[in-house]
Amino acid sequence: MSQFENVTIVKKANVYFDGKVTSRTVLFADGTKKTLGIMMPGEYEFGTDAKEIMEILGGQLQVLLPGEEQWTAISGEGEFTVPANSKFKLKVTAVTDYCCSYIQE
Repeated sequence: MSQFENVTIVKKANVYFDGKVTSRTVLFADGTKKTLGIMMPGEYEFGTDAKEIMEILGGQLQVLLPGEEQWTAISGEGEFTVPANSKFKLKVTAVTDYCCSYIQE
């Protein structure tokens, strides 16, 4: 899906890691939520409340998912899923464009 229809956008940005990671929240009529953002090169650790599906739209990074010992590389486009109530690490090596979907289970 390259665009979203009939959504509400929250104007205020979500800003993390001294502005190196930013996103905007997109709210859908059915109550679901996504964020669209950019990550600058750096190393980051994030925590989740809900299950998250991270769609990488462009960029370059490595991700270390919960319970894994090996980093997974994504160059260009890709996707990974993070369980609820967990932490994951990223090593971003090029500006990365992403869409994060929050899944309530």
